[in-house]
Amino acid sequence: MLTEQSAATVRATLPAVGAAIGDITDRFYARLFAAHPELLRNLFNRGNQASGAQKQALAGSIAAFATHLLDHPGRRPDAMLGRIAHKHASLGVAPEHYPVVHEHLFAAIAEVLGEAVTPEVAAAWTDVYWLMANALMAIEKRLYEESGSTGRRPWEVVERVEETADVVTFRLRPADGGPVRDFRAGQYVSVQVELPDGARQIRQYSLSGTPGETLRQFSVKRVTGDDATPAGEVSNHLHARVRAGDVLHLSEPYGDLVLDADAETPLLLASAGIGVTPMIAMLADLAARGHTAPVTVVHGDRSPADHALRTEHETYAGKLADASVHFFYERDAGPGARTGLVDLDGIPVPAGTRAYLCGPLPFMRAVRGQLIENGVAPADIHYEVFGPDLWLAQQDS
Repeated sequence: MLTEQSAATVRATLPAVGAAIGDITDRFYARLFAAHPELLRNLFNRGNQASGAQKQALAGSIAAFATHLLDHPGRRPDAMLGRIAHKHASLGVAPEHYPVVHEHLFAAIAEVLGEAVTPEVAAAWTDVYWLMANALMAIEKRLYEESGSTGRRPWEVVERVEETADVVTFRLRPADGGPVRDFRAGQYVSVQVELPDGARQIRQYSLSGTPGETLRQFSVKRVTGDDATPAGEVSNHLHARVRAGDVLHLSEPYGDLVLDADAETPLLLASAGIGVTPMIAMLADLAARGHTAPVTVVHGDRSPADHALRTEHETYAGKLADASVHFFYERDAGPGARTGLVDLDGIPVPAGTRAYLCGPLPFMRAVRGQLIENGVAPADIHYEVFGPDLWLAQQDS
């Protein structure tokens, strides 16, 4: 909780800091990577840095946390903090990183705001930073203790499956022959690869296998890039170079988009594109557990040929006691599917439904809005973003 003096100062300066946050994060990352180039090579996603997505996510999280401290002084935004902490833990973020970030972030604030950063202003925003940092470190410590690891482990690729023209599935076993820790449906692992320039880049991929298996399985969509977004370094490396017998380094499973419902809770699992991957694990888990309540399965894609893991999608849904499947394709829909973007109009949403969403932000915004119109409580709508969470600051905590 902020002191009264800090709260008053933050409230007074939040508009100025918010207006300049883009410039501040630009300066921050420039300073950070000049002082610690190894962080850009081996920890931060170079693609997200190039596109500006990570800068927007950092700015949004700082502003959202400060606003929450002012609006809800007696309550911590644990939903937001938990999501960030899971990502940090999967990357191996450690307590010693936080003073480094503080040094360069506050130097950037001083550079951008100049004389407006009085000692009182610096002290108040330092208070905000360390409240957030200490909360994150506490959550990350707990996550590391639960997983039994703070690093990555070598895993051997035992099978590679071409799902579509742009999606490949990898199945792996521990290269050291040790035991496999179980995961919760919906979680992801960080995958580290060494690129041709020697950088050890890390990306998160949802586990698309069945909990309890002795193999890890994840599916990767090749990011081809466009005028606004660079091609995916890691996804293209995995597609072009990684085959059975190769070794990748994986973190333990993390992520807070996990099934948390008893057998009597109606569920809706909505995905688009490669967002299907955590839904496959959820459906497999529900089928294995004998879930009896209604499950509404919704998926949107460009075409049936682009729908990765479609067979698994249909098979696991077919094993449930009460499931309805609704596939939407922009073209070549064919019998049993609908043409166009995902639209919940006409799809029954039972009372008490808990929803899980994964896909592009416009898709999730649209589905979330329709669910709320159908009476689903915002607290019962959970989501996963692949990449920096640019939606985080807009969601209910």
